[in-house]
Amino acid sequence: MSSLDPVHVIGAGPAGLMAAETLARGGARVVVHDRMPSVGRKFLMAGRGGLNLTHSEAPDAFVGRYGERRAEIAPWLEAFSQSDLIAWAEGLGQPTFVGSSGRVFPRAMKASPLLRAWLARLADLGVEVRARSRWIGWRDGDLVFETPAGERVERPSATVLALGGASWPRLGSDGAWVPWLEGAGVPVQPLVPANAGFDVDWSPVLIDRFAGAVLKPAALSFGGQTVRGELIVTRYGIEGGAVYALSAALREAIARDGSAILTVDLRPDLTEEALAERLARPRGKDSVTNHLRKAGGLSPVAVAILREIGEVPPGAPKLAKRIKAVRLTLTGIQGLERAISSAGGVRFEGVGPSLMLTARPGVFVAGEMIDWEAPTGGYLLQASLASGVVAGHGALEWQASQSAAREGA
Repeated sequence: MSSLDPVHVIGAGPAGLMAAETLARGGARVVVHDRMPSVGRKFLMAGRGGLNLTHSEAPDAFVGRYGERRAEIAPWLEAFSQSDLIAWAEGLGQPTFVGSSGRVFPRAMKASPLLRAWLARLADLGVEVRARSRWIGWRDGDLVFETPAGERVERPSATVLALGGASWPRLGSDGAWVPWLEGAGVPVQPLVPANAGFDVDWSPVLIDRFAGAVLKPAALSFGGQTVRGELIVTRYGIEGGAVYALSAALREAIARDGSAILTVDLRPDLTEEALAERLARPRGKDSVTNHLRKAGGLSPVAVAILREIGEVPPGAPKLAKRIKAVRLTLTGIQGLERAISSAGGVRFEGVGPSLMLTARPGVFVAGEMIDWEAPTGGYLLQASLASGVVAGHGALEWQASQSAAREGA
């Protein structure tokens, strides 16, 4: 197979690098291109606060995190499971552990050691990595790149596109590929923010005193779904893991209706009745704020949010009811430049099971440029890596079939 033209992988994020490893292990010559000066920039950024590799929850619950796309993504996870990812990381000399939330992290808690070991492995497998090599489309079936040395044209035996979505564009994923694929007849869903913060019209007082404050624990409810986790107050509104878990439904509601009402339980660890009993204790000389803090167990930021939506209702039962169901009006979502990930991309109707584009035989897609989304917590990276495995195997099969066809001609 080494005498064939190389397989070109375009995009050196997790999906692209995993496709490259899969291809190289299968005996293919592989060239990886990335338009940035160095590879894996978004991967490194994601690991700055602790690289969340995957999640330890049961596979059935895990695949459910992909919502409407769980049926399409389930085969990816069969090809590269949670345990496969852990074994892969540990094979790179990065032992893992399961945090209290069930999330899986490398013991080093950083992306850089893993990326260095991964790139060394790829080099040992003979993978060539070309930075500052920007794909600008096709010409007569060949791939055209802009490089510091000028235009370069390559003839691939197969191609894997792993160009990302459009979140954090300064790190390399800017969605510039959309018109090129649409021009080739590939169906593409518009790219929109996912795992992003939402706008709330906070008062200047709350912003000045509590921007950056974390409300935890909290329970957020919308559209029949409730998520426990943290909510972070920002100058523009709210963000945080619990917010991201509901972002798809909230985004769609705002696009449809212009706003969305998010219900926040400020004391999710107490029933309404138990909270009302505590709040019914004599207040004495305490102010309302101190009573909420002492009897209700509310943090300063929780009290501020409670007051933000109106007058504190009189009477313990009404007050408990309000604390357990604060209604926040969300008026917008932050843009792609601030989003952790994006939704939209190449629609599943335009790809086969091996992630080959129906409109461009021999061209495969992987990662965030496909139309799926997932909350933070390890689900994004797991599916991105798994899609790289699927696309890599698909490209190997395509390359083998083309070689057999030529030999039989």
